[in-house]
Amino acid sequence: MKADALRGHLDPMILAVVEHEPLHGYAIMEALLERSGGELDLPTGTLYPALRRLERAGYLASEWSTVGGRKRRTYQLTSAGTKMLASGKQEWVTFRAVVEGVLRPGQA
Repeated sequence: MKADALRGHLDPMILAVVEHEPLHGYAIMEALLERSGGELDLPTGTLYPALRRLERAGYLASEWSTVGGRKRRTYQLTSAGTKMLASGKQEWVTFRAVVEGVLRPGQA
């Protein structure tokens, strides 16, 4: 999948992955890859800056934890992140309907 296609949609996808449980960065990458059927194979240079940006915005909180004997930063959704995720889901529904209407008129 082209990186340009993700622009504006990556943040809600990251928030959705940590919606139900805190995860460390590599587990977030794996979850995105799995949920996308292998289409979202993000490089660390894309994911980690996004995680830091989401944390600075108050949508994620992080803490250091030990996973498998290794120290890792674990991210979890904040209440502001929950609201942002709900908004992102609604924006996606609208965006998808608009694109469907243009690309497949009469079928949407």
